[in-house]
Amino acid sequence: MRLYELLEGRVQTALENIEITGLTDDSRCVQEGWLFICVKGGRFDGHTVAEKMLEKGAAAVVAERDLGLGDRQILVENTREFYGDLCAAWFGHPERKLHFIGVTGTNGKTTITSVIKYLLTKAGHRVGLIGTIQNEIGDRVLHTDNTTPMVYDLMKLYAEMAEAGCDYAVMEVSSFGLVQYRIGPTHFDTAVFTNLTQDHLDYHGDMESYYQAKRMLFDRCDYAVVNTDDVYGRRLFEEISCKKASYSSCGRADFYGDAIRLRADGTSFWLCCGEKSYQVSVHMTGMFNVANVIAAIAAGLNSGLNMEQMLEALSGYTGVRGRCEVIPTGKDFTVICDYAHTPDAVENILSSVKEYTEGRLIALFGCGGNRDRTKRPKMARAAAKYADLLIVTSDNPRDEDPEEIIAEILTGLTGTDVPYEVVVDRKEAIFHGMKLAQPGDVLVLAGKGHEDYQILAGGVHVSMDEREIVKEWLPFLDAE
Repeated sequence: MRLYELLEGRVQTALENIEITGLTDDSRCVQEGWLFICVKGGRFDGHTVAEKMLEKGAAAVVAERDLGLGDRQILVENTREFYGDLCAAWFGHPERKLHFIGVTGTNGKTTITSVIKYLLTKAGHRVGLIGTIQNEIGDRVLHTDNTTPMVYDLMKLYAEMAEAGCDYAVMEVSSFGLVQYRIGPTHFDTAVFTNLTQDHLDYHGDMESYYQAKRMLFDRCDYAVVNTDDVYGRRLFEEISCKKASYSSCGRADFYGDAIRLRADGTSFWLCCGEKSYQVSVHMTGMFNVANVIAAIAAGLNSGLNMEQMLEALSGYTGVRGRCEVIPTGKDFTVICDYAHTPDAVENILSSVKEYTEGRLIALFGCGGNRDRTKRPKMARAAAKYADLLIVTSDNPRDEDPEEIIAEILTGLTGTDVPYEVVVDRKEAIFHGMKLAQPGDVLVLAGKGHEDYQILAGGVHVSMDEREIVKEWLPFLDAE
C-alpha cells in the first residue's frame, strides 16, 4: 500500500509516496519497507529504538516528538490512536462494513455478548464475536489471548468477519482496550454498561480512572443500554448524551424484571418495558443473569429484532461455559463452576446460588498473583456473607507465593464466624470439597470458569480444567 493511501491525508509528510510493505508497533517485527509506530508503554518506549528501526529497514517511523530523523519521521499527537487509524486503513476499513454492539463493565460481559450473538444468529444474521473466552466468526471458533485484541489483530479479525459475510460483530470491550486505543476507529451502534466493581486497579490505580476508561466507549456509540442498579451505571446514565435506555433486575427502569423465580435449572421472570410485560424463561440461574438477559434483549431491540422471536429463542439457550455452569457428577450434591474473581462477582454468584441451595453452600476460591492485592481480603468477606463453609486455595499465583496470597485473603475473615479450610493445591482442594459435600449441598468453584489452565511463575501455563478434575475424582469419591 502506498504511504499517502495509508495516511489518508490525516498528517502532512515530506516523504515521497513510497510503498509500505507492513506496519507494526513491535520493534521485534520490523522488516524492510515497514512503517514503525513508536508507542510508549509501561515498560518500553518505542521512541528509544526509532533510529535502530530505520537501520533495520523501516521505511519511516511515526512518533509523538521530534527524534531528529528528518523526513524519515512522521509526527502525530498520539501514536497509539494514530496506529489504530493506520491499521483500519491497512485492512480496507473493515470497521465500516459491520454493525457493532459493544459491552463493557466489570462483570457480565461474556454472558451478555454470547446471548446477543445467539439472538442475532437466530434472527438470521451472520455474527462475529470477540471476547474473553474465544473469538468467533459465525460458527468458527478462534483462540484469543486478550478480551480486546491488539488493534492490528482486531482490524484483521474484522476483515475476516466481513469477508465471511458477517453483518454484525458483538464484542466485549475492556478498559485496557479503551485506554490503549485498541479498538481503533470502531463506532458502535449499541453499547452496554453492566457495572463497575473493584478490578484491575493494579493498572488503573483507582476506581475513578477505571470508570473514566469504561466511559470512553460511550463517546463512540449511537445508543447506550445502562445498568442503573449499579452506582456507576446511574452516574454514567446521567453523564452521557447519546440516546439511552436503563435496565434493572431489581428496580424500576426502562427495562426491568419482576416476579423473578430462581431455580437450580433456570430462571423465569416478567420483563417490563413501557406499558407491556413479557414472560421470560431461560436455562440460566441467578439474579445477575436476569440483568444479563434484560440487557441483551434491550440491545437486540435496538438492532431491530422482534421481541416475541427473541423470547422464543431464549427458551432454548443453555448458557455460557464457566458462567454458573453445573458440572455433572451424578451425585446428590451439585458442583458449579464460575469465573467469579472479584468481590462483587463472588457475592453475586453465591447470593444467587444460596437462594436454591437445600443443604450447605461450600465456596472454593483463591486470588490471582501479580494483581490488585487490596481485593484479596474483600473476596473473603464477600464469600463469608453467604457460604456455610469456605475452602481457600490457589488461583493463578503467577510469580507470587500461593501461601502468601492465601494469608492476605484470610485477613478478610477477621471478625467473621464462617468456618474455613486452607488447601493450597487447587486440585486437592476440589477433591476435598467434593469429599465434604453432603446431600443437598452446593460446591461453587469460583475463579477459573472457562479457563482450562493455571498460570504459575514465569508465565508457565499448566493444564487445569475443573470439569476434568471433578470427573477424575469421582471414582475416588465412590471408593471413600
